[in-house]
Parts: sequence; C-alpha cells; structure tokens
Amino acid sequence: MTRTPWTTLPDAAEHRHWDGVAADVAATLERDALDRDRANQQPDAELKLLKESGLATLLIPAQYGGGGGHWSTALRAVRILARADASIAQILSYHYCNHAGIVFFGAPQRWEHWFTASAEGRWLWGDSVNPVDPDLEYTPDGTGYRLNGFKRFSTGASTGDVTLVMGAEQGADRVLAAVVDHDRAGVQFQDDWDALGQRLSASGSVRFDNVAIAADDVLGVVGEEPYSTLVTPGVQLGFANLYLGIAEGALARARELTLARRGAWLLSSVEHYSRDPFVQRVFGELLARAAAAEALTDRWNTEYDRVIARGAEVTAEDRARVEIGIAKAKIVTTETALEVAHRVFEVTGSSSARSEVGLDLFWRNIRTHSLHDPVDYKKLEVGANYLTGDVQPITLYT
Repeated sequence: MTRTPWTTLPDAAEHRHWDGVAADVAATLERDALDRDRANQQPDAELKLLKESGLATLLIPAQYGGGGGHWSTALRAVRILARADASIAQILSYHYCNHAGIVFFGAPQRWEHWFTASAEGRWLWGDSVNPVDPDLEYTPDGTGYRLNGFKRFSTGASTGDVTLVMGAEQGADRVLAAVVDHDRAGVQFQDDWDALGQRLSASGSVRFDNVAIAADDVLGVVGEEPYSTLVTPGVQLGFANLYLGIAEGALARARELTLARRGAWLLSSVEHYSRDPFVQRVFGELLARAAAAEALTDRWNTEYDRVIARGAEVTAEDRARVEIGIAKAKIVTTETALEVAHRVFEVTGSSSARSEVGLDLFWRNIRTHSLHDPVDYKKLEVGANYLTGDVQPITLYT
C-alpha cells in the first residue's frame, strides 16, 4: 500500500472545472468583501458557500463521496478566492491541510470513516495546533482521554464542523492528533480575533476544559516519518498561493481604479493616467514580479502533487527537497504581495486612500498573515541548504 489516496495526477479538465467553481465563489465574495471585513463577524454565510459549491469536499477522494480533486487544484482554488477575500481563502487553505490529517496521521483502515463523514456532512475542518502554545494535554481516561489547555490562533475552529487538535499525551513522549466536533462539551471559543487584516478568518483562541476524547476520535501520532510530515510544506504552499492571490487581487483592483481616474497629472503630456509612462512602468514592474511568483508557485503546486502521489515511498531527501522548494515560493510570494499591496497606491492616487475605496484591504491582509512565521527563517532554510546542505529540524513550521 502506498499510504496515500492521491495516487494520480490532475489533468487540464480538472483544473478548468474547479478554477471555474472557485471564480464563481470569488465573484460572490467580492461583492461585499469590504463591508464584511468592517463588520468583523463570523463568516457563516461565506462558509456555507464553500460547502454548497463543492470546494469544501474537493480534495476528498471520489470513492469516499468527495470531488476527487488533487492538491494543485485545491491550491489554485485558494489563490482564486484570495483575489477577492483572503480571509475565506485562508479558512479553505487550512481546511484542506487539516482534513488531510486523516491520511497524514491516520491509519488507512480509518480513511473511509473520516472521509465519508466529512463528505456527507460537507464538513469544514478548523485547527488548534499552534506549536507556539504547547500546553494542550491529553490525559488518559479509560480507553480514551481528557483534553485540557489553551490554544491561540485556531483558524476555522470557531466556525468549523470539527477541529483538528494536537496535544501532548500525558506520561508519553508523543503528540496526538484528534478530531473534536464543534459543539462538544468543554470546548470554549474565545471569540478574541481582532487583527489588522484577515479579520474574517475565524482565527481566535480556544480553551479546552476537560473535553472527553474517545479512542475513535484520535487520528494518530504526529511523528517525523517523511510522508506524514509533508503536511507542513503543504501548509506553507497554501500560504504561497494565498499571498499570490492577494497580489493578483490588488493589481486587478488597482487597474480598475486607474482606468476610472479622470484626466492626468498636471505636469504630464498625456491625456489620461493610464497612458502616463510612470504609471505604466509601475504596473509593468509589479506585473512582472507577480508573474515570476506565479511561475514558481505553479511549479511547486505541480511538484507537490507528484510527491504526494508517491506516498510511503517518499524519502527524507524528497521531503527536504520539497521543503526547500516551497520555502523559495513562500519567500517570493511574501515579498511580492507586500510590495504590490503597498505600491499600487502610487498609481491609483490620493483618492484611493479613502476608506470607502477599500484598497487597503489587500495590504492589511498580506501584512497580517505574512507575520504567521518569519520569512527571514525561510531565507535561512534556503540559504543554509544551498551553502552547507543543512536541513532545518522538522517542525510545524518547516
């Protein structure tokens, strides 16, 4: 057994279909993205849209009732949504990696149970795995456990149907991953997410107070076997697609605003801002950077499909190669999106800084999420590997 249900590669028809689905969802989200951001409410209606569109079950194998899609297809959907609403794109990206824990951490004989339940219920999976807060603990209790502790930055937990929860097992030197349904007794959502950007990403804290965990709730042990640890590069690749989508969305909105501007700058010899060589130069530079980021990200989307398809045959060398390649994409998309979201104001003029225009939403979103883990440490990963062959220790960030 290859220990992966994703043993094939996608074709162009699959990409076209799901790109179209994602574009339709993005068009709906775009209509009131700014108003919803300002309201800072739980995104219940938006997540219902993810379920009804099929995006929530895209990555679940067809034999278990899902869309039968592949990782590159799912990541492309994240990018397309991020052009319109990066908060909802973040929830979807995390969801894909969270429910993939069924495979990465779970026994193959349990795949049918978890994937079928997820497909039939159109579950969205949140997470409570932040390694910066290592205090979650599973205490043995009969055949199961009692879960106690606190986790910050639990994206999608408060709005998801289930939450992937990682914590230390008391008396054992190991970390367990379990699935906890939203309404289980003792799960307390703090509703304390109030950041500069990504305001609808449902990334608040969760407290677990003596939560009962049955043996069947446990997916498995979080270890360092090469295939299972591909989940972390997958998370980082989701970030790269998220950031690229934000950059593309900012450029598209800036184009609209530039074309809608009246006249031209008083010292210019052209009749409209869109024909001003300085404006054209900025757009050209930013578009070129975004295109380079797209090419690198697409390369690793495709390569991630190929490596995932190898399953148990994945080696430590394979895993390191993927980690370094995706780190490069993460670096480039981070810096590209930050620059694009900042510099589009140069070509859209002072009126674009008005609150009602909302061009700042792109910058606020990328500035907030790009702080998830320091990009300088990604540069360290890449540079150290190039110079000395060193590979960073496996963590939930590397």
